[in-house]
Amino acid sequence: MAEELDVLVVGAGQAGLSVSHELKRQGVAHVVLERGQIGETWRRRWDSFCLVLPNWTLQLPGGHYQGPEPDKYMLRDGIVSYLEGYAESFDAPVRQGVEVRSLAPLDGSGGFLLETSAGAIHARSVVLSTGAYQRPHRPPGAADLPARLTILDADGYRNPGALPPGGVLIVGSGQTGCQLAEDLHQAGRDVYLACGRTSWIPRRIGDRDVVAWLTETPFFEMTLADLPGPLARLAGNPQTTGRDGGHDLHYRTLARMGVTLLGHYRGADDSRAYFGGDLAECVTFGDARYSDICNLIRGFCDRTGRAHPELPAPDPFVAQDPESLDLDRVGSVIFTSGFRPDYASWVRIPGAFDEWGFPIHVDGQSAVAPGLFFVGVHFLRKRKSSLFLGVGEDAALVAGVISPV
Repeated sequence: MAEELDVLVVGAGQAGLSVSHELKRQGVAHVVLERGQIGETWRRRWDSFCLVLPNWTLQLPGGHYQGPEPDKYMLRDGIVSYLEGYAESFDAPVRQGVEVRSLAPLDGSGGFLLETSAGAIHARSVVLSTGAYQRPHRPPGAADLPARLTILDADGYRNPGALPPGGVLIVGSGQTGCQLAEDLHQAGRDVYLACGRTSWIPRRIGDRDVVAWLTETPFFEMTLADLPGPLARLAGNPQTTGRDGGHDLHYRTLARMGVTLLGHYRGADDSRAYFGGDLAECVTFGDARYSDICNLIRGFCDRTGRAHPELPAPDPFVAQDPESLDLDRVGSVIFTSGFRPDYASWVRIPGAFDEWGFPIHVDGQSAVAPGLFFVGVHFLRKRKSSLFLGVGEDAALVAGVISPV
């Protein structure tokens, strides 16, 4: 016999808990299912992981950061504790350890049937808040690597000591790729980073964190319509880090510390990995995006009458750019080449997702399945939609539709 629920939220990270908070504030009975523990995705980050955005950006509804270090960057375990405390603060109705295996519309009566590890559930409305990072993506040629190497995705990395001896090839150079390169280099490993076209931002501009500047520009408010095309939302997050108090981390800083930079990964045979010879183009791309950020900040200053901060031009970059790597030099390969949505593997609703797997929706409401909602999707409504900084805005919008105030 299926359990009957009015409203069901799937996922107990920042998105699902924000929805739960807003539903509870409106007096709407609901249940939150979490396949692991609260903040499960954050628990699976590597040991030295910390936020890139400062602590003051932790702005979940009714749970803004109130700690003593607003301008620092929270470590992995602190993020988990913050989410646990947030859930406890409003007694979120979370059932941990319950995996949703499939979701399908109920015939005739409306609502949905969810098959879970704890049994079947009928729900009138369902909010999918399963995170922006669902299925690791590997580029073409990933399967060419020889089986003797240890090969893993970013979400399988924990620390340098967990890897076999030898150098490490990292494929993908967004925030995660650069941060893992630094983590491994500091542990004394030889690191080879296969680069791509990724943006970078300075950690600080003048005496302010770059994020403080960006929140005063349209950067976090940008929508899909502001991007060159839908695929642009799959671009890597800007290169920087909050580690050790926060500092610049991009191609130039990595090269200076001794990381070997390579062009984009093209494939491998049993003895060598091959790269695109396009490292200079990757650097030029990132520098152009830095220029875009500078122009946003200058525009804000012009509008408000504020003096322009110093925005120095990037240092010259000379690319060595070897086009292959002897795989005898490495013992492991880590793919940090992004994630893709994975809804279609378990949500049985034809036409609910676009060709890249993102939900087709209007302000978080499914365009093809009444009663189905999404929160926490990358660029759901705005750039900030999946972030602690902005997910509450979408959560309030969706909760208000489920039960208008």
